Amino acid sequence: MPVIKAEFHLSNDQIANLNIAAVAVTILVRLIIGPLCDRYGPRKTYTGLLLIGALPVLGVAMAQSYEAFLFFRLCIGAVGASFVITQYHTSVMFAPNVVGTANAAAAGWGNAGGGAAQGLMPLMLTALVMLGVTEAMSWRWALIVPGVVMLVMAALYWKYTQDCPNGNYAEMRAQGMPIEGGKKGGWASFAAASANYRVWLLFITYAACFGVEIFIHNIAAIYYVDHFGLSLKAAGTAAASFGLLALFARALGGWLSDKTAHRGSLNSRATLLFALMIGEGLGLLCFANAGSVTLAIVAMLGFGLFTHMACGATYALVPFIDRKALGGVAGIIGAGGNVGAVAAGFLMKSMGNTQQTLAVLGTLVTVSAVCALAVRFTSEHKASEQALLDGLLQNKNITA
Repeated sequence: MPVIKAEFHLSNDQIANLNIAAVAVTILVRLIIGPLCDRYGPRKTYTGLLLIGALPVLGVAMAQSYEAFLFFRLCIGAVGASFVITQYHTSVMFAPNVVGTANAAAAGWGNAGGGAAQGLMPLMLTALVMLGVTEAMSWRWALIVPGVVMLVMAALYWKYTQDCPNGNYAEMRAQGMPIEGGKKGGWASFAAASANYRVWLLFITYAACFGVEIFIHNIAAIYYVDHFGLSLKAAGTAAASFGLLALFARALGGWLSDKTAHRGSLNSRATLLFALMIGEGLGLLCFANAGSVTLAIVAMLGFGLFTHMACGATYALVPFIDRKALGGVAGIIGAGGNVGAVAAGFLMKSMGNTQQTLAVLGTLVTVSAVCALAVRFTSEHKASEQALLDGLLQNKNITA
């Protein structure tokens, strides 16, 4: 972004617009993509999104103006809906006693991709410059790489995955085989999810953890450059460390949720999420008030750990909200994360000061933790989930 800012002579207001555009369209696409998974299955949905999403990733490398860059940045936001498909796919593939770990581990690698990009893209740009390519062309050539990788992954996903343990939805429906929860997809899935109050509570909590995470990804590098005077390479490395926490931290949050539920109940998962969000909010306040780059990095890693774990703990709850409308639930809550990022972007745009924005966000995150405590499950709901788990374990033992 510092290189692109110089080339297009971008103002801070325009950079804010770009950051908002990058995540705004994802809200709409995430709402749509979840029910599509219920209807067509995650295999077809994911392959299609990767193929279509690669086009603006490749196209942004050809942008010659702020307006063109903004347009492609907006279109790239649709790729963020891939997260919902991933969470849907792992939710139907893994049993209730380990699904939190599975969801969080898979999502963690997605988040780690953001952190890897923060570190690798500047290095790729630097390598191209060392080979004699101009800086203005280097960032364009570098952006072609992720577009090509997406096309490769589309082919691999189509070839090596299936919708659920019993096969693909289309073939199962053609053979009259039942699909877990009687999923139909479309409006029915979205409407059922929308009527569940737990969905909207988790919508808020996810806005407060994943929304903040996206916001930090967008502003971290330039914050370290402008506020602490770091070089582009050093700022990229510092920003990348935040995203790379997702390699283990998000999975840790899901794993802790599974272990907590095993010792307690479904409500214990929500209580854990509350504690993690309190840690995130307080850590973010420390980051906002750090007086040196060393303290800032330490604080960022501290609150980043809680942020990633909270994201994992949130989606460790998702499979248990409403199995018949899993796509709708995953889509709405996932969209909440992007709503939080967009809101944070507008907040920074209105305040005009990154440090003050971070302080306000820290306060808001701490307050929003109360929503996690309000997520509660009835005795009947708990009994139903326990019966499902017992049945799966019994079938596993019979098969063994």
